[in-house]
Amino acid sequence: MKASYRFISLLTILLILSGCAGTDFARQARIEKALERPSEPVTEYRIGPSDVLRVVVWRNEDLSVQVPVRPDGRISVPLVGDVQASGKTSETLASDIETGLDEYIRQPNVSVIVSQMSSHEFTHRVRVTGAVRQPASQPYREGMTVMDVILGAGGVNEFANLDSATLYRELDDGVVAIPVNLDAILNNGNIETNYRLVPGDIITVPERRF
Repeated sequence: MKASYRFISLLTILLILSGCAGTDFARQARIEKALERPSEPVTEYRIGPSDVLRVVVWRNEDLSVQVPVRPDGRISVPLVGDVQASGKTSETLASDIETGLDEYIRQPNVSVIVSQMSSHEFTHRVRVTGAVRQPASQPYREGMTVMDVILGAGGVNEFANLDSATLYRELDDGVVAIPVNLDAILNNGNIETNYRLVPGDIITVPERRF
């Protein structure tokens, strides 16, 4: 499943759960594994759906195009047709297009430039839903914490159940639900569960049951 669809599906589920006071948290071993997941630095950009690419074929302006990466992860290139782009670097995609053009032109020289990094803007974020004043999707910053995101959402509202907030984090084999004690963080200065976040994290704050 592509990253954008995975986030949308996860967010839809969490919007439903955010109004509920009870959450089935993960086992402690999985929680610890999820919390150990580092925020990996981006060493090379991987193309994703909704990115806009400029494909330049040297000495063949008619074959040079600017195209969006479709939701299925592909782009359309003259003569070559549909080419898988999502998940590849610009250099790898350029090489694939050159291979496809070999049949039509001699020694094709292709460059791929990512002119709009829309997929990165979508995935490199953290989100907060539920009983906060302004549910939000916030750009990820190195070192940001649960409290940073809650304060960035205007704080909790008067209906918030501060003892039952949840941090959802993707792991290789699924999503881990991690308990967060906002009462301890915001009112008692206890930052034990004021976890550092990684891109893609979602925090939900349920309402109290009256």
